[in-house]
Amino acid sequence: MIMVSNVIYEINMKSSQKQPQNNKELPELLTLEEASAYLKCHPNTLRSWDRKGILPAIRIGVRKARRYKKEDLEKFLQSPK
Repeated sequence: MIMVSNVIYEINMKSSQKQPQNNKELPELLTLEEASAYLKCHPNTLRSWDRKGILPAIRIGVRKARRYKKEDLEKFLQSPK
């Protein structure tokens, strides 16, 4: 049993060493549904705001799914009405 845990530990150590050490953190991205729940608005409202440039979304993948940075949503809530 000890031998197996040592092997797993070594594998974990090797895989963690291969990952590049980046000082920048990736932003937390929320789906359209998560963002609408966070802002307490309908998903169609977010789609409209994206089209109008009020709260732009990041488009990812082949289907161009919308993702929203959590920090952008927080800034939007803090901005004067």
